Amino acid sequence: MLRPEQMSKVSVAGSKGVMPTVIDEIHGLNLVHLSDYDGSWEGFDNGNPIEGADDASEKLVTVRALESTLGLSSEEMAPGRPEDDWEQRLEEIRTRINELDDQRSDVREELRQVDERIDRVSPFAELGIDLDLLSGYESVDVLVGEGSESDLETALEAADDVRAFETFTGGDVVAIVAAPTDGADVDGVIDDALVGVEFTRHEIPETQRGPRAYVGELEDERRKLETRIDEIDAELEDIKHTEGPFLLGLEEELSIEVQRAEAPLLFATTDRAFIAEGWIPSTQVADLESALRDAVGDSIEFEELERADYEGHDHGAVAHTDTPGDEDDEEATESEPPKQKAATDGGTTDHGGHGSGAVTMDDQPPVRLSNITPAKPFELMVKMVSQPKYSELDPTLLIFLTYPFAFGFMIGDIAYGILYMLMGYGAWKVFDSDAGKALGTIAIWAGVFTILFGWLYDDIFGFHMADVLPAEIHNMMLFAGTFDKGLQAEQWAMFWIIFSLIFGLIHLNLGLILGFVNELSHGLKAAIYEKFSWILAMNGAFIWIFSHQDAGSMGLGVDTTAAGTKPEFLVGTANEAVLYEFLGFAGLPEIVGIVGLGMLVVGLVLVGIGEGFAGALEAPAWAFGHVLSYLRMVAVLLAKGGMAFAVNLLVFGASETDGYISFAFFDAPSTVEGADEVVFEGLVWVGLTADSIVIMALGLLGAVAVFIFGHILVLLLGITAAGIQMLRLEYVEFFQKFYEGGGEEYDPFGHEAPSGQQAD
Repeated sequence: MLRPEQMSKVSVAGSKGVMPTVIDEIHGLNLVHLSDYDGSWEGFDNGNPIEGADDASEKLVTVRALESTLGLSSEEMAPGRPEDDWEQRLEEIRTRINELDDQRSDVREELRQVDERIDRVSPFAELGIDLDLLSGYESVDVLVGEGSESDLETALEAADDVRAFETFTGGDVVAIVAAPTDGADVDGVIDDALVGVEFTRHEIPETQRGPRAYVGELEDERRKLETRIDEIDAELEDIKHTEGPFLLGLEEELSIEVQRAEAPLLFATTDRAFIAEGWIPSTQVADLESALRDAVGDSIEFEELERADYEGHDHGAVAHTDTPGDEDDEEATESEPPKQKAATDGGTTDHGGHGSGAVTMDDQPPVRLSNITPAKPFELMVKMVSQPKYSELDPTLLIFLTYPFAFGFMIGDIAYGILYMLMGYGAWKVFDSDAGKALGTIAIWAGVFTILFGWLYDDIFGFHMADVLPAEIHNMMLFAGTFDKGLQAEQWAMFWIIFSLIFGLIHLNLGLILGFVNELSHGLKAAIYEKFSWILAMNGAFIWIFSHQDAGSMGLGVDTTAAGTKPEFLVGTANEAVLYEFLGFAGLPEIVGIVGLGMLVVGLVLVGIGEGFAGALEAPAWAFGHVLSYLRMVAVLLAKGGMAFAVNLLVFGASETDGYISFAFFDAPSTVEGADEVVFEGLVWVGLTADSIVIMALGLLGAVAVFIFGHILVLLLGITAAGIQMLRLEYVEFFQKFYEGGGEEYDPFGHEAPSGQQAD
């Protein structure tokens, strides 16, 4: 499961006459990831599209344009099955839709012009002066616009060419009538006077009607145009629902036809023959050959050219098939690849040691991930970085095992887990894309582990179930409350710190082991220097840290009562184990610590040999810092628990008994008023104890609002905190140890028909 599905390179060669049949058969099987011929073989060129490709492409463009005009999407309705006379029907639909679309464009242009006229006339309607009174004068200049009336009057009074003026206002609109002095030009006398004054000029419409009446007529015209647009949109919507399935089905069939017709562009061809090569899952090579033989008989040459090796695949250098006798030639093949040349009859002139075909299209095998069904949605998280290379291990299964677990550990609340599952199910139902459904499934898995840890923590909406349920019921809940994430349980906080470090060590070791396996393709020495050295250094450092071996016991003369003694939370004390007595761990023995120290030294030496000075500089980060990065898990755990506790504290208040804080609302009133001390009266208490009905109502409504919105906030912050922080640990800490990516995704030539239909 950590390896992609094994792929085989196959070749199909034959005469041009059988090429369309071969293409149809390969397309229908939807198995072959076709290789693209690069034109490098003498006598062979890339093929030409099959006759009819241009016509099918044009019709496909037409269909997609019509779908765009209608706003049609395959998510809205299922595609139909076009009938035999689909071309005539398509032309009728195209004509009708284009007519309506042209009409809509014309009406929209008219509407735009009407809006412009309304915009020009509206200021004059506000002014309240008939439009015919604002133009046609020879002895005075008239100007209408918007600006400060006082600034305008000041500028006009100061103008030498203005003999007299009058202003009329209506709202923000100002009309100016000015008479020039003797000898001055009438035209532009106001514009000249207002130079430097902020003023927006309005052109005076040419009409004899009153501005208000004119605006009213224009608005009537606008309503008619808007109604016409609505009618056209309704007609198009009707066409969409009536003809939508037909167009979607036709697009599907034309896409298939175009794909088939353009397939020869990937082939190596001559005037008489063709060679097609591609990758196929090795387990299905026989199925492909059988189907092609049934379709064209012996008119083709079919061959499995090579079976890609996972260990650093290189064409010609490492290739395996099941052909008998290959074992004798394997050593020669690995040391010296055979040189081959294509013949112009569709065969090859040199057969080499691995079958009779030649690899004419030198490409890397594509990657089809092979994971168990529950882990498949987590392939999305791998592909968000990059598709794995064929020679790389696939980390999907490990992400499936670690990501939901760590998410649940950090949130750990039954109610939140149920809500996360509901959110995931909603996403799974709403989204039709594979990515959307994968995201929903990941959320469901995260919710499952959040419920599991919530049960172990005894938490629901931040409450300990033991505090709110009768003892006889809680005692029946097996394993509930096994752990505690509460802020008051200081010893548990130390436990979670150690737990996070151990989880980080396991996670990083898995990454380094995967990296070691990947590096083996470059040789054992490279794998030891590049990965095994860090395994020794990192594990040795933490074995020593968790042991009783210290500077004092090494005889270095260090005061063991001070710096030489390790903290008790790492190695415990004489009377108490660090991970509690029920785990029986009180620090590793001194001899084990010495071994760990030796591992650290050997690992650092190997790092220095393999990576030089740069590797030595990275040693603190790789051997120590990367593990400490996992402490963010316990930080999120305590932070989310604290936030939920704070919300409940605001709502229900708190009381203290023997130093233990509990929610006051769940204590008996006599207890709250007597032996216990009420630390904080929450909104519920304010509401229940208020003398005023108004205050009571406000207190209880406030309590409900704070509880709902507070926990929604904690819920959403849990996604951004736990989700993103663990994603960072996966991508930055874990992937960095082994993952490069950059592989090509397996994309078979073919088509999977919807609703169980098979493509013709």
